[in-house]
Amino acid sequence: MTRAGGFAAPAGLLLALLNGCAPASSTPAAQLEVSAPERATSTTGPEICGNALDDNGNGIAEEGCGLTAGAVEFLIAWDEPTADVDLRVIDPNDELVEVGRPTESGLVKERDCPGRENECARKNLETVYQEEGEPAAGKYVVRVVLVSLGNSEPPVDVRLWARVGARAYSHTFRLPRAEAAWQTTLSL
Repeated sequence: MTRAGGFAAPAGLLLALLNGCAPASSTPAAQLEVSAPERATSTTGPEICGNALDDNGNGIAEEGCGLTAGAVEFLIAWDEPTADVDLRVIDPNDELVEVGRPTESGLVKERDCPGRENECARKNLETVYQEEGEPAAGKYVVRVVLVSLGNSEPPVDVRLWARVGARAYSHTFRLPRAEAAWQTTLSL
């Protein structure tokens, strides 16, 4: 499925504390903005490509931006062009999603930024999505790791947007140093 169509516009914003949603550090559990087709984000304007946000409040992030979407998808974006941040998703079958290799459950990682040959063109956005088939029921572990700073100064602010079935999640967090990680678990 591509991002051209999709869900009806949601009608409100709900902040929720999700079970198992804690950063990898010793900080308290993180709050995620949660939206579903029956709950909406507020519309802020047209979709802005490359920011991993649902700018137009329709429950879909980055539609019209040339990315592939699925019933399960995860996006991260960050502004520091030389920082290497990795989106690591483990599906309900305990399989790590890697670039160019679909998992048994049908998840694919589309790209790895910033890329060895600058293939992300200084627009750091990584995405994992359900390429085909029905999404696997169970827990999806989402881990975001600051692999290296490159020439960037810490901290690195990262935006996460995720859809697991009919629910969409959004969160912004800060990775304070190289090797720092943030993790959450979302269930379908």
